[in-house]
Amino acid sequence: LLEKAVLPVDVAPTTHVKTGGAPRTSVLRNPNMEKLQKGYLFPEISLKREAHLKKYPDAKVISLGIGDTTEPIPSVITSAMAEYALALSTPEGYQGYGPEQGQMNLRKVIAEKVYPGMGIKESEVFISDGAQCDIARLQMLFGPNVTIAVQDPTFPGYVDNGVIVGQTGGADESGKYAGVAYMRCAPETDFFPDLSRVPRTDVIFFCSPNNPTGHVASPVQLRELVDFARRNGSIIVFDSAYAWYVSEGQGKPRSIYEVPGAREVAIEISSFSKFAGFTGVRLGWAVVPDELRYADGSPVARDFDRIVCTCFNGASSVAQAGGLACLATDEGRAAVRDVVAVYKENARLLVDTFASLGKEVYGGADSPYVWVRFPGRRSWDVFAEILEKTHVITVPGSGFGPGGEGFVRVSAFNSRERMLEAVARLNKFLA
Repeated sequence: LLEKAVLPVDVAPTTHVKTGGAPRTSVLRNPNMEKLQKGYLFPEISLKREAHLKKYPDAKVISLGIGDTTEPIPSVITSAMAEYALALSTPEGYQGYGPEQGQMNLRKVIAEKVYPGMGIKESEVFISDGAQCDIARLQMLFGPNVTIAVQDPTFPGYVDNGVIVGQTGGADESGKYAGVAYMRCAPETDFFPDLSRVPRTDVIFFCSPNNPTGHVASPVQLRELVDFARRNGSIIVFDSAYAWYVSEGQGKPRSIYEVPGAREVAIEISSFSKFAGFTGVRLGWAVVPDELRYADGSPVARDFDRIVCTCFNGASSVAQAGGLACLATDEGRAAVRDVVAVYKENARLLVDTFASLGKEVYGGADSPYVWVRFPGRRSWDVFAEILEKTHVITVPGSGFGPGGEGFVRVSAFNSRERMLEAVARLNKFLA
């Protein structure tokens, strides 16, 4: 049949065109991919680590760079996942596809335990395979014709996904993309933007506790942000992946929905990765309130549900069993709080070390990240020097945007033993 297929007169078979090099197709590359700057930040750091190990094969490199957890997942959680997985080998316990939006028991416990008294319903919670993936799905939902604002410095995934779907122009020499509003968040402004200088955009990405600076927005700051979005008819995408690091009883918000009126203007994304050690297990969620509407009055949640059902077959049922074990019982919640406490103590050690050396240091109190300023230095140069002289990996602040130049981010994610060794090396080098 293929031999008898008739092509239109003006169409020629052009597959595997060869022009002296490797074979190529006639498919055009997505022009937005060409706008992306170099590689994604964290794979770039991995490549530099590999090059360093080739140069120093016997070096005992300690990573305080990528925010990957190291503490074992508590047994109360892994036991629940193991029990669920074993049940899959029985006729009674086997389950196939689940709801794309997630199992209702997990959606319900998130609404009740993560958002108590905030009016969040289980039907507004969408279970996912992590906040990173939700960022991409949300950018697909918004499409190429929206304008976006991001904190500066900011987690690079917000901008890079916007570039890929066509929301931006090209980048200038400083790394800023045309069409993106960069909201400067510096120590001098308490890491909150001067909203009077921020242009109106359709979507505002905001992260608290912030990655990379470690700053937790105050109730007053979040109130100002919500009011700003309401005046401008904007949607806030609030990333609360590090909310469990916020100290209890100090009045610091863990969710945007603690602010009155946020349900009409905000989507919240979060993750089990950093508080439960699910970086490899992959589980997160998004909250899209019923009150959130487009300009034509149609509900945003309806379109997000359509995106989820089209692009996603639902989070792993085994992972969801683990997520339920994290939140549904006092034992599970206590276990994950203990894991978070390990990283918070590591962060305190880092803050104390840099402060004792006279460095300008931020974050660490309610976040696993410490943000250290090196005045007059380029971030990648500081990164390279620390790696060369201490075999400790950090993250150059400029990788998070122009506002990060002159800083490095240091992660508290490592074992206590290796953290103490890293602190000793940094202390010796910086002293």
